[in-house]
Amino acid sequence: MKKVHIINKNSNRNMDKFQLFSMSIVSMLIFLSFSSDRGCNAFVPKLAPATWTFRRISQTRVSTARSSSTASSSSSSSSSSSSSKPYRKKKLQTFARYLEVECWKRQELRNLEPVLLGISAACKQINRIVQRAQTDDLYGVASDPITGMPLEENIQGEVQQQLDVLTNVILMQSLCGCSDAVAAVASEEEDVPRCCRDVVGGTRALTSSDINSQQQQQQYVACFDPLDGSKNIDSSLPVGTIFGIYRVPPGSVATADPQSFLLRGDAHLVAAGYCLYSATTVLVLTLGSGVDGFTLDPDNGLFLHTHRDIRIPSSGNIYSFNEAYVSEFELPVQKYLESLKSGNSMSGKRCNARYVGSLVADCHNILLNGGIFGYPSTTTNPNGKLRLLYESVPMAMIMEQAGGAASTAYGRILDICPSSIHQRVPTYLGSMDNVFELDQFHKYYSDDDSNKPNVQGIDYYIQHMT
Repeated sequence: MKKVHIINKNSNRNMDKFQLFSMSIVSMLIFLSFSSDRGCNAFVPKLAPATWTFRRISQTRVSTARSSSTASSSSSSSSSSSSSKPYRKKKLQTFARYLEVECWKRQELRNLEPVLLGISAACKQINRIVQRAQTDDLYGVASDPITGMPLEENIQGEVQQQLDVLTNVILMQSLCGCSDAVAAVASEEEDVPRCCRDVVGGTRALTSSDINSQQQQQQYVACFDPLDGSKNIDSSLPVGTIFGIYRVPPGSVATADPQSFLLRGDAHLVAAGYCLYSATTVLVLTLGSGVDGFTLDPDNGLFLHTHRDIRIPSSGNIYSFNEAYVSEFELPVQKYLESLKSGNSMSGKRCNARYVGSLVADCHNILLNGGIFGYPSTTTNPNGKLRLLYESVPMAMIMEQAGGAASTAYGRILDICPSSIHQRVPTYLGSMDNVFELDQFHKYYSDDDSNKPNVQGIDYYIQHMT
């Protein structure tokens, strides 16, 4: 029995050890759990900065968003405020300053500076008259102020419009009254050239010394078309003014004699230009060393240098022909127009027709965008309708100085020596490739080559190109 008791006692001891071990395990677990809870609580202060940092970042983002929205609103308000402010004008050189510099570079043109300034002043006056034509009742045919009957047709066989007569007087007085450099003027509206002394109304008898001094100063004659396309005025379409200034040969005296005007353009034309009256008023001028354009600022009334060294593209896809008379055109011109419309020309593209009915407007478009303008000979007008001295030659000089070409289809326009003041010639102006291609059509499709000079090659035009 004792032995059993001993065994039970030992077993109780083992049980007590087991219980103690299990209790220690449980207490350890409880302690660990308590310690883990304490540990989590202990980490709370360490997590607080992270939480604060997260909150700080979120607050920063919110403040940034608020600041960006504020900045955008301020920028929008500033943009709206800036949009309400007037636009700043470009700092552009004036026409007067341009002439001052150019005439300083080329002293031989010094006497032309007041003449060209007078032309710009006349263009401003004409621009105002064109804009007021409807409100001031300046439309329609010109009539005699005494009889009220329409004036007779001019030497061109055209009925004179009121604006033709008015602009003719303005331009003559500006050319003759601004300087003593111009001796005489020839106009489309005048049958014969006019002496500048008669235009400005000189009544004092001149002595021999006065005549000698004037002959030394008056080295130039001027030709002009005061209002090209005047019939467009009634429809508010673009019109323009064309002018050319010729220097008489050394040893010659510039007078109102027609012989003083029969000068070859390539040798004696020193300045040429036109003024376009359209959505904007643009004065284009060449002095023999490139082409420049000036836009009239309506705010201050000054021509500003907006187009520097204008260069016409070597080829273009615009053609300006009055196709109402296409059945009267020569066969080479008809074939050429067919190739342009079908896309079989040198450019390989179908060309677009643009025709306003004003030489200035159509040529200005060609000058800037490339292409060809043409007024060919017809069965009714074998020599065309454009006048050589004051339409074809000035435009030819502008085109060549801009890198283009000007031809009669059988030769260079500037090589023609005029035979009369109002001589007419077929005229083709534009890009080098387009004009050359037209000349080649005349070479291959012309019916009668016996009385016509040889067609010039493209090298002939290139050597005269600026």
